[in-house]
Amino acid sequence: MSRKYFGTDGVRGRVGEAPITPEFVMKLGWAAGKVLSGTGTKKVLIGKDTRISGYMLESALEAGLSAAGLQAALLGPMPTPAIAYLTRTFRAEAGIVISASHNPYYDNGIKFFSHDGTKLPDEVELAIEALLEQPMDCVPSDQLGKASRINDAAGRYIEFCKSTFPSEMHLDGLTIVLDCAHGATYHIAPAVFEELGARVIRTGVQPNGLNINDEVGSTAPQALIEAVLAHQADLGIAFDGDGDRLAMVDHTGALVDGDQILYVMARDAARRGTLHGGVVGTLMSNMALELALAKRDIPFVRASVGDRYVMEKLKEHGWKLGGENSGHIISLDHNTTGDGIVAALQVLRAMVGEGVSLQALCRELTLFPQVLVNVRFQPGSDPLSSGEVRRRVAAAELALSGQGRVLLRKSGTEPLIRVMVEGADRALVEQLARHIAEAV
Repeated sequence: MSRKYFGTDGVRGRVGEAPITPEFVMKLGWAAGKVLSGTGTKKVLIGKDTRISGYMLESALEAGLSAAGLQAALLGPMPTPAIAYLTRTFRAEAGIVISASHNPYYDNGIKFFSHDGTKLPDEVELAIEALLEQPMDCVPSDQLGKASRINDAAGRYIEFCKSTFPSEMHLDGLTIVLDCAHGATYHIAPAVFEELGARVIRTGVQPNGLNINDEVGSTAPQALIEAVLAHQADLGIAFDGDGDRLAMVDHTGALVDGDQILYVMARDAARRGTLHGGVVGTLMSNMALELALAKRDIPFVRASVGDRYVMEKLKEHGWKLGGENSGHIISLDHNTTGDGIVAALQVLRAMVGEGVSLQALCRELTLFPQVLVNVRFQPGSDPLSSGEVRRRVAAAELALSGQGRVLLRKSGTEPLIRVMVEGADRALVEQLARHIAEAV
């Protein structure tokens, strides 16, 4: 069944426009409360990133949950993976994240975790949508839910992150630039890396409600590159607004993307005998990653783009490690969802364990040139069905002669067509990508 409100990562849109309005979000909280209650705790955790609209939407969710008879436990600004972790440890009915991830401040969204800290299955989202079509009611006054605040949430998550790094290792002597995107990791990530011994240069740690992801963070890595070079740091780490993805920069200022991070983690886990099978990538994963893993006899499969589909493949194969080239890395050995801080710590584990630089760890993987062009389109239109677009895609595939790929897909979170062309010849790849994007 098609979903009316839920996309690939919850409900998302521009604040003040349907569905991200106070009225709808209150009813969403009520409907989710009705569907998700069942473990008996009657408690739902609510966390958010640093967008100014988070206050308004938090209050709306609180009201909806109360009407459904559930308790709202407020975490304040917290990374998305922290909410997944805390939902499990508090034995809550569910966890709710108020965030639009890497989008600008004027967007926001609502996403859910089940009681075990995983994204909701399709059938549960459909049940919530069905209830949204019904009139909202309210439990009797003596059954209304209360709201409380969990004051030690940040400390709990900081200790969890540190626990994923070997106790016999430390980061003494390393200088790390952290770019927290003025987002949810701003008060978490610096403490994690400093308490493990690193000298931390902080940037993107002054959120004001409007500057989240604004020319900072994993989607705008130039600021991180410049800071690493200026401070002569050993490496840099940038998170997105809700902390579930990352980008890294080595000491020379070279960008390290999600495919390279995934390779470093897989290689190190295989070296230590803890890989548990193979690796899941996506349709966007670079061909070079697949080839490099094959050289080490590490199985690799591709999922559709989106962390929920990576998770489905991991469960299908019984594997533990997967991710996207965007830097959304899932390590089921540690958490139930993508976790930027934990992924960065696993890369640092490999660096410290082998006594080498990030650049050296990435040396075995030379990525093929991959050009991605985002083309905005009017909702309701379907550029992918255009005859001219199809003709240009076919011509591009012919020009690549089997030494590359062409992929067109709709974004699951924005009205964008993503045009990706990959191949050995960068000039040809760029030309073909522009040619297809013009038709789109």
